[in-house]
Amino acid sequence: MSERDQIREQKAEELKDKLSGEEDGDETAPDRSEPVHVESTDHLQELVDEGGVVLTDFYADWCGPCKMLEPIVTEIAAETDATVAKVDVDAQQRLAQQYRVQGVPTMYLFADGEQVEQMVGVRQKDQLVSLIRQYT
Repeated sequence: MSERDQIREQKAEELKDKLSGEEDGDETAPDRSEPVHVESTDHLQELVDEGGVVLTDFYADWCGPCKMLEPIVTEIAAETDATVAKVDVDAQQRLAQQYRVQGVPTMYLFADGEQVEQMVGVRQKDQLVSLIRQYT
């Protein structure tokens, strides 16, 4: 079997696994019931490209308002269909620069792969949930 055939077979298996997961219900739901810590620009892009609603929280460990927001976004991840992505601006400086994050917390809301909202500062849970529902 050629290398090309092996790659095709591997890709076919990956696609088959992905499709069977969608048919069986929300196999990915447990992964999305907690915030996803973004590890790279590509990782965030993958989350956004999956479609649906993605609330992205750019934060820093040393930031007081970020600590206030943390339990709110954790609850949102558990209680809504939105994916909550957390981006540590100190660990992911390039990603923060790419999104022009000048202060933390900064949140971006993506719907169906497109950026639809940008918010700077702490927001209340009900305000964020209402915003997410507008796009689901």
